[in-house]
Amino acid sequence: MNIDFYAAFAIGLMGAGHCIGMCGGVAAALTLGMPGQERNNRWFYLLAYNIGRLFSYSIAGAIIGGAFAGMAAYSGYSSALISLRLFAAFMMIGLALYLGQWWQGITKIERLGQFIWKYISPTAKSFLPLKSPLSALPFGILWGWLPCGLVYSTLSWAAVSGSAIGGASVMLAFGLGTLPAMLLIGSVAEHAKQLLKNLYFKRASALLLLAYGVHTGYIAIKQML
Repeated sequence: MNIDFYAAFAIGLMGAGHCIGMCGGVAAALTLGMPGQERNNRWFYLLAYNIGRLFSYSIAGAIIGGAFAGMAAYSGYSSALISLRLFAAFMMIGLALYLGQWWQGITKIERLGQFIWKYISPTAKSFLPLKSPLSALPFGILWGWLPCGLVYSTLSWAAVSGSAIGGASVMLAFGLGTLPAMLLIGSVAEHAKQLLKNLYFKRASALLLLAYGVHTGYIAIKQML
């Protein structure tokens, strides 16, 4: 596992408060309309939903990683990937500013995905209310394409992974980082959820991501010189 894998995991973990805001309502809705006896199995629904979501992230990472690796091979492999890594560093800096609520420019990138999402969303919603944990799996696969600044920022790291497998592993790591927060949805861990949404926690996490983004950009610039 390379540094990008751990960086992607950290983005998912530190952006947990954003995940609760973006997908928390969706995850909580999994149990709405269920028969009383099924609500006791809500963990199976949440797990299946999140497995589907991580599957979509991995597929997106494989597509982006493979596509950019192929393009870089035709344009001067090392120099192209170094330029992409510099772009990824800027994306991480932008994400850090977004998570810290200092700059909202990442939301403009989220809007780019709305065109596709308006076609996916009706199909995803057609699964509700869920009848079984198995039906939560395709629901999660579809909901994994929800436009999200965190996802798009991490995809920039998948782009510099150098391969489809590398891109998939980066996005899987990101998904695993978001998993603890998403599994808290609907549970009794209210204190943990309040911490993840706390502004001070968000800004502390944002500063760590900002430092890593600046460091990565510095290394990329040195390699270009």
